[in-house]
Amino acid sequence: MDENFGVRLQEHLRERGPLCVGIDPSKEMIESWGRGDNVESLEYFSLAVLEAVLDTVAVIKPQVAFFERFGSEGVRVLERVMSDARDAHVMIVADAKRGDVGSTNVGYAQAWLDDASPLRSDAVTASPYLGVESLAPMLDKAQASGRGVFVLTATSNAEGRMIQDARTRDNETVEDFVLGAVRARNANFDGLGPFGAVLGATRDRPSFDLTTLRGPFLVPGVGFQGATPENVARIFDRCTPGTVLPSVSRAILQAGPERSALRDAARRWRDDLSEVLT
Repeated sequence: MDENFGVRLQEHLRERGPLCVGIDPSKEMIESWGRGDNVESLEYFSLAVLEAVLDTVAVIKPQVAFFERFGSEGVRVLERVMSDARDAHVMIVADAKRGDVGSTNVGYAQAWLDDASPLRSDAVTASPYLGVESLAPMLDKAQASGRGVFVLTATSNAEGRMIQDARTRDNETVEDFVLGAVRARNANFDGLGPFGAVLGATRDRPSFDLTTLRGPFLVPGVGFQGATPENVARIFDRCTPGTVLPSVSRAILQAGPERSALRDAARRWRDDLSEVLT
């Protein structure tokens, strides 16, 4: 890949609109489609969602845990979903939330960010809570391969606030510290850098100046968790168009199993988000 992830993502969002559809084949969601919770239904569900939205959205975000629960057969389905998305030129953010130390992160980088891996994605989500610099193998691999990493910063789940709002020894909130570390990693790139932050739309705007990140934002919490396009617009009101990627999952998936209904739901969310973010 010649361009870094941030530049490619920004171009893709400007072309297709600011929407990421989460592919979350949980037991409850599969059963809500009138199917049994098994690997055959996992494949049917995931491919139906992809087929319905591939001409509408810029990015898909498969939730890796819902595939892993079926073991190797579930991972096989995930590999097919990712392969089909690549063939359709839909970008992929693997919602894997990986993050450890040392050689373990080298392995994660090889799995999600290496050209030779069947699980290669355009970007992967990662947890910095064993230290932001512990993610260096993943960040370095992303930079070398033209891919990206979205670092968990201020998530959409309320129970995360206790840690993310805590103060460092320098009296800086943890979320601001993480945002600052991501900004520093993007500093040497022309245009939008490949390192982004996960910032939930169900929370207040942080004190950190989001316009200085120089990387993209992945924004969960939209739809089923209660955040609206207007909430997203308020948090990111001065950010450059093409840098904010809201993710909608259950509010679209519950429209299935009819592909036309899934497609219509995705288009409504894309259009509503486009109206407030561009």
